[in-house]
Amino acid sequence: MATRHEDHLSQRHEAVVAAAKAAGLLSGTNSAVGARVPRELIDRAKMRSGIASTTDLVEYALAKVALEDDFGARLVSRKGSVPADIALRI
Repeated sequence: MATRHEDHLSQRHEAVVAAAKAAGLLSGTNSAVGARVPRELIDRAKMRSGIASTTDLVEYALAKVALEDDFGARLVSRKGSVPADIALRI
């Protein structure tokens, strides 16, 4: 029986993969990826994500990077762009 944490991880994984599919990132021909990555990094990422397959893990990780928004960076870059004396209604 899956825990709530495992269910959340599974839902997050499914949401990222669904968004990547909707964006057309998972269509077309597949490409082989070869890399030397520390085993501890792979094991920890599998444990944290709940993904058992290395291929699925790499696809998920790449999709997260490809879909990542830049909201935080854009918000920080706007610092000082709003006048300090602006009247805000609360």
